[in-house]
Formats: sequence, structure tokens, C-alpha cells
Amino acid sequence: MSVNQQAHAGPPYGQPQPGYQGYQQPAYGGQPLPAVPQSQYGAYNGPMPGYQQPVPPQGYFPSLGLPSKGSPVSLNSDTSSLAPNFIGSLRAPPTSGAPPPASGASLPSSHLAYSQFGHGDVQNGIPASAAPMPRPPASQPFLPGSAPTPVSQTSTFQQYGPLPASVQQLSNHMAGMTVGSTAASAPPPAGLGYGPSTSVPPVSGSFSATGSGLYTPYTASQGPPPTSVSQGLPLAQPPFPGQPISTQHPPTQVPGFASPPSSTGIGPSSYPPTTGAPRPPAMPGPPLPGQTLAGPPTSQPNHVSSPPPPAALSGPHPGPPLSGLHGPPPSAHPPQPGYQMQQNGSFGQVRGPQPNYGGAYPGTPNYGSQPGPPPPAKRLDPDSIPSPIQVIEDDRSNRGSEPFVTGVRGQVPPLVTTNFLVKDQGNASPRYIRCTSYNIPCTSDMAKQSQVPLAAVIKPLATLPPEEALPYLVDHGESGPVRCNRCKAYMCPFMQFIEGGRRFQCCFCSCVTEVPPHYFQHLDHTGKRVDFYDRPELSLGSYEFLATVDYCKNNKFPSPPAFIFMIDVSYNAVKSGLVRLICEELKSLLDYLPREGNMEESAIRVGFVTYNKVLHFYNVKSSLAQPQMMVVSDVADMFVPLLDGFLVNVNESRTVIASLLDQIPEMFADTRETETLFAPVIQAGLEALKAAECAGKLFIFHTSLPIAEAPGKLKNRDDRKLVNTDKEKALFQPQTSFYNNLAKDCVAQGCCVDLFLFPNQYVDVATLGVVPYQTGGSIYKYAYFQLETDQERFLNDLRRDVQKEVGFDAVMRVRTSTGIRATDFFGAFYMSNTTDVEMAGLDCDKTITVEFKHDDKLSEDSGALLQCALLYTSCAGQRRLRIHNLSLNCCTQLADLYRNCETDTLINYLAKYAYRAVLNSPVKTVRDALVSQCAQILACYRKNCASPSSAGQLILPECMKLLPVYLNCVLKSDVLQPGPEVTTDDRAYIRQLVTSMDVAETNVFFYPRLLPLTKADVDSDALPAAIRNSEERLSKGDIYLLENGLNIFVWVGVNVQQGLIQNLFGVSSFSQISNALSTLPVLDNPFSKKVRSVVDMLRVQRSRYMKLIIVKQEDKLEMLFKHFLVEDKSLSGGASYVDFLCHMHKEIRQLLS
Repeated sequence: MSVNQQAHAGPPYGQPQPGYQGYQQPAYGGQPLPAVPQSQYGAYNGPMPGYQQPVPPQGYFPSLGLPSKGSPVSLNSDTSSLAPNFIGSLRAPPTSGAPPPASGASLPSSHLAYSQFGHGDVQNGIPASAAPMPRPPASQPFLPGSAPTPVSQTSTFQQYGPLPASVQQLSNHMAGMTVGSTAASAPPPAGLGYGPSTSVPPVSGSFSATGSGLYTPYTASQGPPPTSVSQGLPLAQPPFPGQPISTQHPPTQVPGFASPPSSTGIGPSSYPPTTGAPRPPAMPGPPLPGQTLAGPPTSQPNHVSSPPPPAALSGPHPGPPLSGLHGPPPSAHPPQPGYQMQQNGSFGQVRGPQPNYGGAYPGTPNYGSQPGPPPPAKRLDPDSIPSPIQVIEDDRSNRGSEPFVTGVRGQVPPLVTTNFLVKDQGNASPRYIRCTSYNIPCTSDMAKQSQVPLAAVIKPLATLPPEEALPYLVDHGESGPVRCNRCKAYMCPFMQFIEGGRRFQCCFCSCVTEVPPHYFQHLDHTGKRVDFYDRPELSLGSYEFLATVDYCKNNKFPSPPAFIFMIDVSYNAVKSGLVRLICEELKSLLDYLPREGNMEESAIRVGFVTYNKVLHFYNVKSSLAQPQMMVVSDVADMFVPLLDGFLVNVNESRTVIASLLDQIPEMFADTRETETLFAPVIQAGLEALKAAECAGKLFIFHTSLPIAEAPGKLKNRDDRKLVNTDKEKALFQPQTSFYNNLAKDCVAQGCCVDLFLFPNQYVDVATLGVVPYQTGGSIYKYAYFQLETDQERFLNDLRRDVQKEVGFDAVMRVRTSTGIRATDFFGAFYMSNTTDVEMAGLDCDKTITVEFKHDDKLSEDSGALLQCALLYTSCAGQRRLRIHNLSLNCCTQLADLYRNCETDTLINYLAKYAYRAVLNSPVKTVRDALVSQCAQILACYRKNCASPSSAGQLILPECMKLLPVYLNCVLKSDVLQPGPEVTTDDRAYIRQLVTSMDVAETNVFFYPRLLPLTKADVDSDALPAAIRNSEERLSKGDIYLLENGLNIFVWVGVNVQQGLIQNLFGVSSFSQISNALSTLPVLDNPFSKKVRSVVDMLRVQRSRYMKLIIVKQEDKLEMLFKHFLVEDKSLSGGASYVDFLCHMHKEIRQLLS
């Protein structure tokens, strides 16, 4: 439809206009309109009847009316037509009743309220399969009147109260942003009628839809689709010839903004009309005021005109939705082209005016009998823009039931939020490696043009679910693993055996290598080795080799690693009860040290140190009756005062260790020492491991800024005034290079540091975190630690940290086939050269993110290969190689790249890239660079893959339609845009934490999961369906849970029924609920059991124990909770999702123009 509609003055859409008293409310929800008198036509938001709609592009699944995987989303901004991924109407309503279509001119159903598929979620995920998928209802109440309409009519808005006066002003270039979807293919052939958007008047005459071709992908044989309706319809026309246009003010048509993108399926206008629907005549020019026009009206800005119904729908007319129908309608229903308006538009928050968005195009005269008042505020409906919840739900229903078999090159795995089983058939499981794109450009020019970063997020020691097999351990004896002579790649499924099996050609560098005699095997008639399925390295994507002595330090096999527990016993640590707590816990925890598969006991030895401004070492040799303490006060030159008896076997020295752990809290009970040191503690642990000639891990429990006279002494340099200045980067950098050098020494010895911080004030995490970070360790932070509220979280973190699988003295190298190479690495590690990632320790939660660049051309035939090889010492002291292989497709068409991207992985990479960049650049520069890169990615798609369309449309590739919402979450995160309450230490902590997160963790960290607990089914094990992260989704009468991987908030509305409060909290009223609760009371009723089981389920999924925080509505803690409602504006100045989408659109338009 015509794209540059002048906004009409009048009340916001969705309300009955004055003078429409006779308008029947039910018709808002899509029941057929009986012949309603013309004057009563209310806020109807549908495309215009009677206009030919172009046929949807290839890639549409007839049964869904939604684009198939790979088709883009288009946010149509100046058209009033709604598209298959409709981003929401920004249109203002007409000032007076636009005449309704004649009862004969039936309105099609392209606009059924999406809410029919899940109350209150936008159906904007495109299911990958054409089959209708069930979807659990989200929490929005199902309003009457949003039932799917019979085919002959569009559904319109449910009636709501007036929108806030200051709803977001958006000029008409965002007006009616539709998200349509296109097959991400090159623009269709010229013969298909997707001409450039010139203002050629449409041909008149009638087009018939071929068969039920309304929603089928058309082929060339189906005849040309009608020229795109908005191509030259200069004006609005009432449905009946001769009926005057009362106060409609159609704008003049601005040439060049007209045609909706063909491939984007911009709303209804991209569908063919009913058979025989007359094409409106070409209009020579705008009518004079009062002039009457023949023909149906073009879209009035608040009328979302829908396409006429298909001539012959293959299925029955849809009826009202079945109560159990969630998800896209069954194929019998006519497909819904896109994001339909949702019914809960009235709950919206007031949004401020969008900067840089003017009103309607200047200079567009008002046509009609009287000049209208200035256009009213227009607002993008949050329900009509792509919803993360919907995409996640669709992926779950489409891809959660089938196992993901890794045999095919370049398959995009299900989303991280989907539970699926992996069957390894030659490529590594996505639990080990995820890529930003599974189809990479053949040339560097193409990669530069698209700006899509090529990166892999690798989690080499990832934990697998119990039903998946661990990687097999292959032992080739003394000769070790078979490798390529030239590039040293390890034997893998992609190596090509030749000459009857006597030699193999490397798949990475093409070098030919002799097969060692002991490894020789004959080939079958297909050229495969006969023992193909007997050898994991020939048939699986992931496996392990037992390393020979050549792979060991100093050419000797390693000793089993050691754990050293180093406890701060300064005044703060003792007074808070922390020292006693740690000692009590260690007594039992030492029985759970990690051990190899079937070993009786762990091979790990343990040692103990306490410290304040001096260090105390303990001899716990099994032959002693009591532990012995040795004090080292010369901290400037650190040494370990004893060798024998410091590192011991837990079982042998059990009684001495127990005695020590009982004595430590008593020994320091009356301490007055407040100063601590830090660097000498690490040096002491390092020296102990050196002396024992083994790798290991230091567990350091530390409380305050190390100001005691000693190496590595720090000063308080916290300065909030630096925020948002060019010097802000100093806050993220270490104060001194001392710790970098110390980290280097630790890595050389295989000494990994895990740091547990309990600060009551600034401790300079940016500096203290250097050694844990560069040695592959972890930091845990418990600010203002209190025994009663934080004990459970700390102990759970400590237990998991001590017990989890970890490799020591690790070196990782990523090899690639010719054409690309690994150029950049992100994560917790140290690099002494450009290729080897060195980690003193690598645990099952850590990821290393690797970016690739082209150094040559790739070919579509051979694709691209990655091999990640990790050399490490297991917790039993065994030297091993873990190998992960992955094959990717290569493409010469940008559309193939955009069809095979993974947004969650892309965001993981972009966040890590940005979080590293703040070390060297002002935060604002980093944020601008992120926006700019994403705008370039989307503009390149728009320019090269989407069909020509109006600049007023925001068109997003199907698999990247969540890029704007997720990117906005990264931009608003505490590191890049801190609120006043975020401390410098918090920012440094988060920065380091995110850098080694996997894709599932960044997904929930940036876009937290919000669950309506009151909607939970107490009889099922399932979690309640998530809802979108916005305050307008919360109802005062409900209880919600929000988790982001670090915390769990339980938000209680002021109007929650007393019975629910009693059942969950054991108190009788809202006012009695205590904010101090850190656990939910154990009550014997179904609701309490259900909520506690939900909390437990979520905690099990995360690598850190999430703290439970109770938030009462209108309470002081609510500000903290609202910080995580990431679709809303943030207090620190972050844009709302709607505003940011408009901003991205503006950036893209600037690039395109």
C-alpha cells in the first residue's frame, strides 16, 4: 500500500471513533461484519480491499503464511499494509469514519490477531516446518473478539482505552512498520512483477489468483503477480464509487517510496487478490478537496487494509480458535501474513518522543473536506515487532522433538533454548561448537560487504546430558595419534584415503601423508576404510586421544594435580562468619574432589594456607598427631617453608585435616588484623606447585583491597566521575602490570586460580581478576556477604567449583582448511604466540570464542573445516588430546549466508568483542561501533537479498530478526551503559564473566527469562510459558519469576490473591512478605511445591547458583528488578526495544541512501 501516507489526525487507533456508535464491537476481533452502515466504520486496521496484492515470494509455506526459515522479516514502515512479520502499526486513525468496504468486498484474513496463537505473544517466529506446532499459551489473557476471522474479513483491534498522549512520535517512515518476510533469495526475476518502486500507475483490469494461490509461493508459471499495489496509487479512494471522501487525508504519493518489497511479504499487499477483483484505476493525481473518487480506498493510515480472500482456499474457513490451539494455525486456516496486531496494546507504557523522527513528510497537503488537526502521536505496537519468546517457542516446537544428527555439512543447530538430543555422525555437537554462520562467504570481499563476523564459540569440555555418549578415548600406543605431516592436523572423518588406503590426503592443507603400517586398512568400494565405524576418529566429530610422552612438559608424564585452599583470616572474614563456614564446608567437600571415571578415590592432593598480612602454611602430614603451622612474614620474597606434608592425600591425612579445619576459626577468632595482601598468596601457591612438580588450582577466599605492604599492593582508585569520559577505560584496566607477569608465570606452571570475593567496598576486581582470568580460572563475587542470605549461594558455588570437570596445563589450537584462518580469540586464557591458547586450567563451563578471517578464496564444493585440538592433563594426571571437528558450507550468494546465521552466537561474539574493546576505547565509541556494524549487516541484507521495496520498510532476515532486540540488550548492559547504582567492581566482574560465557548463558543474561508463576500448571513438570521482558506484560494480580543466570527475582504484584500469598510465603497478606527472604519457605501445598521446583529446575541449568530475591511491587527493590525488563527504557538512558528498532531503521536507511 502507499507508503507515504500522511498521518490522519484523530484519536489513537483501537478506540471507537466518535460517531461510530453502531459499530459492532465483535467485528474488532474478526467476526464477519454484517452490512454495517458505512458511517460506523471504526478503528479498523486492515489493508484495503480490492487491491491486488502481489504474490508472496518463494519460501512461503502455504500452511503458515509465515515465511519459511531463511525468509526475512520486514518491518514496513511507511505502509499501512501489514506484513508477514508485521512490526506494528504506527498509524494514526482517521479523523472520521472511513467508509467500510461494501459487505461484498470481503476483507481477508491476513490479519487475524496473532494472539490467537498464544495469548499475548506475537507470532513472529517462523516455524521451520510447515506443520502447525502447538505452543503453550503465554500469559496474556485471551480477549474476546480476537478469534480468527472467517476468511472473508480481517480482524481489527480489540477496543482499548486511549493511548497515552505522549506515545511515541514516529514519523511516517516508521509508520506501520511491518515485518514481512521474504525468502532470502535474490530478487525475483523481472517478469514477476517486482519492479522498482516507480510511481507507475497500476494497470487496471482484474487479476485472478491462481488456484488457492493466495498464500502459495508462486512460480513463474502462475503468471505475473499484480504490480505492487503501492506502486503508484496516489490516493485513497472510498470503497463505493461516488462516495465522498469525508475527512480522509490521503497523502500525495511520493514516487520511490511506493512498492512493498516483494520478498518481504509486506503484509497483505503482497498477496494476490480474489479472483476477478478489479484493479483500481490509475489515478492521474490527487483529488481536490471534496472530490469523490471511485474505487476502494487505499490504506488510510490507521486502516490496515488486508488482501481480499483467496479465490479458493484449499481448506475450510477457519473458525474461532480451539481452546487448545497454540502456535500457528493449522494449515486449513488461511495463513496469517505476519505479525498481527495484538490485543493488549493498551497496556503500553508511555514512551517518550523518538529523537530525530519528525512527523509526516513535510509538505504533504491535506486532502479532504477540511484540514485536519496535527497528526496524533503514533506508536509502534510492541506486540507486532519480533518477539524473542515467540522465536524460542517456535524453535522448541519445531526442532525439540527430533534428535539433531550431525552428519550433514553446514546444518544450523536448534537454538540453545531448545532441549534436543545430539547424535554425533561426523561433526562436533553444538554443545561443543556453535558458529555465527554455518554457510560462510567464499571470498573476503563478500565477508566484508556483509559485515557478518565469522566466529565459533567453542566449549571444549562441555558437559553432556546423561543420554549422550562422552567422547571416546582412543589409544594408539607409543606411536600416538595419526597426523598430517605438514599442518599437523589430527586424523578426522574428513581425511581422504587414497592409493588403496596406503596414504591419506589432508582435508586442511591437501598434503599427502603415508599411513603408518600399524594404522593401515583396506578401502571398500566407496573409498571408505573398512574399519570406518570401528574408529571414533574416522566416524565421529568429537573424540579423545591418549597423548604420548612427546605431548608432555619436559618430556615426562605429569603428576596428578593439586588443590590448594587459601583462606583470608583478616578481621572482616572472621567477623562475618565466613572463615568458620569455609572450614566446616571443606571437611565434607574434600570427599568430593573430581576423579577419573571408575577410580575409587580422587588422585588430587590438597594443601591449606591462611593469610592476612602474613601467610600461614600448614603441615598436615598423615603421621602427625596435630597440624603444624609455619608463618612466612617476609612476603617480598615468597617461598614455601615446607615441602613434605604440605600437599597430601585426603584419605591418608583425614584426621589431621579435620583437626586443622576445626582449629583455624578458633585460632583467628580474636584477630584485629584488617589489612590483607594478595599477590604473595598466589606466589605461594605457585611456588608450592612448582616444588611438587605438578599443575593445580588455587581456591582463594578474599575480602578486601590488598593494601598491606607487599608486592601487588593496590590503592583505592575508584572514581565514578570517569564514567562516560574518555578515561573511563582506565576503570577496566589493571592498576599495575605486576599481576599480568604473575599470570604468565602461573600459566607456565599450570597453576589456575579461582577467586571467591566477599567485598564490603571497592576491591578493584579489574586488577584482582587478572590472574584468575588469564589462567582460565573463575571469579565469584558476594558483595556485602551475610551468612543468613548468602551462605546457600556461596556453598553451592564452592561445591560445584571444586567438583566440576577441569583440565590442567591446557593448550588449544584451532586449525582451518585453506582459505580461512583463526585471527582473534576471546575468553579466559593467556596467549604467548598468535596460535596457541594457553590455560593453566580449563573447566567444563568455559568457552573460547574464535574469529576467522579469509586469507584466500573458498570453494562451494569443498566447504570449510575447523578442527579444535585441546591438549590437557585430566584430574587423574593423564595427558589427553580432545579433538572437535566441524564442517561448514561456503556460498557465493549473500542470501545463503543470511539464511544460515545464528543470532544467539552472533550476540555472544559481539558482546565479547565490545567487552574487550572497552579496555582501549571510550564506551560510547564501542556502543556506536556495535550499532554501526549491525546496521551494516542488515543494510547489506536489505540491499542485496530482499526484493526492492520502499525505504520506509525495515526488513530483517528471518534468522536475524531478533538481532535488534538482543543488540539493544547488550548496549544497555551494565558494562556499556551503567546506571548510577552499578559499581566499578560490578562492571569489571560482569565484563570478565561474560567473556567466557557460552551461548546459552549470554542468551539468558542479556534477555532474561520471565515466567508467570501464577499461570504454572501445578500438576505438570513443565515450566510455565515465558513472556516478554516488559513492564506492560506484568499484571498486579500475578507473581512472576525472572532469571538471568546470576539471580532469580520473584516479583509479587500488589493485588495478588491472599490465598496465593499464603500458599507461597506462609504469611496472610502482601505487606507481611519479607524482602529479606533468600529461600522460599517449604510449605505443603501444590503451588509452593511447584514454584520451588521451578526455581530448582532453573538453578540446575546454570553454572552458578542463582541468588533468590523477593521483589514486592512498588517496593525499593523494584528498581533493580525493572533494570532486567530489557524491552523497556532503562534508567541509565538505554532505549526501549521499540525506540531502538526505529533507531536501527534510521541507521539502515542512511546507509542505503
